[in-house]
Amino acid sequence: MSRLANRTARLREIEELLLLTPEGLSAQEMAERLEVDRRTIYRDMEFLEEQEVPLWQENGRYGINRTRYQTTFHFSYHEAIALVLAGLLLSRTIDERNPHVISALRKLAVSLPHPLVTHLRRAAQRVQTHGDGQAQLAVLEQVAEGWGAGKKVQIYYRSPRSGNLHQRLIAPYALEPTQSGIYLIGFDETVGDLRTFKLDRLEKAEVLDSPFTVPDAFDLEKHLASCWSIMAGDKLEEVVLRFTPAITSRVRERQWHASQKLEPTPEGGCLLRVYVAEPKEMQPWIRSWGSQVEVLEPPWLREQIVAELRQAVAQYRFRS
Repeated sequence: MSRLANRTARLREIEELLLLTPEGLSAQEMAERLEVDRRTIYRDMEFLEEQEVPLWQENGRYGINRTRYQTTFHFSYHEAIALVLAGLLLSRTIDERNPHVISALRKLAVSLPHPLVTHLRRAAQRVQTHGDGQAQLAVLEQVAEGWGAGKKVQIYYRSPRSGNLHQRLIAPYALEPTQSGIYLIGFDETVGDLRTFKLDRLEKAEVLDSPFTVPDAFDLEKHLASCWSIMAGDKLEEVVLRFTPAITSRVRERQWHASQKLEPTPEGGCLLRVYVAEPKEMQPWIRSWGSQVEVLEPPWLREQIVAELRQAVAQYRFRS
C-alpha cells in the first residue's frame, strides 16, 4: 500500500475514533491506537482541520463537533434518485440564497452517478439565484444549532397579526419544511406549551447554554397527523369538499391527507372528507381549484370562501 493510501486509511480511522468517543482523545491515545508517533497525529489533525472537519480541542483532547459533521454514505442508484428529488424539492422550498444548501447540493452531486450530476447542479444554481437573506440564514443556523445540540434557543418572533415583536425561550423539538417555508416546532417556556413558528417571522435567534431533552411521549408524526400543513391541535374539524367531474380524476391521483375519504357523487364528481386541526390552512389550496370545488362543511369555512370570492369578483368588476 502506498504512503498516500496509508495516510488516507489513517485519517478515516482517526475520524471514526473521534466519532465513537464523544469525550475526545488525546494525541498520545490516538498515536498508541494507530501505532504512529504523536507528531504524525498532530500533522493529521492539522490536515483534517484544513479539510473543514469540525474538530474541537480542550484540555489536550481532540473531538469532533457532531452537530457540524456528517459521515460518509454509499447509496444505491435508486437511493441516489431519491436524494436528487429531495434536493430539487429543497431548492423550491427555500427562497433565499443559502450557501449551506448550495454547498450540500454540489457536494452531493460530486458523489452521485454522472447522469444525476446535472440535476443537482441545477438545484444548486436555482438556490444561487435567490435573493440575499443573511438575516434568515443566521436565524436558521442558530435554530439548527440548538436543535442538533439539544440546546434551548432565544427567539424574537414578529406576529403576523399584531406586528409586535415577542421574545420567546424555545426548546427546539423539530424543524419541518413545507411548501410555504420552514417551521420550528418546540416547547415554548413562555406559555408552557408546544408552539409552531415560521422561520421567516423570526428576526433573531440565539443558542443558549441551556440543555433540554425531548420528552419520550412526544411523537412528531402523531403531532403532525392533525395538520393539513403544519398547524396542529387536539380538536379536529371535519372538512367536506365537493369536486366537479372535470377534475375528479386529478383529485383521486394523490393522497392529500392521512384522514381523507373519497366518495363518488351521482353526477360523476367526488366528495373529499378530511379531519384537520386548523381548516384555515386549507384555504389557499381550496382557492387553487377555483370554480371546480365547493365547500360543504364546516359552515364557517364555506362562508369565508364565499366572502373571498365575492370580494374577488368585486375587484375584477371595478377594474373592468
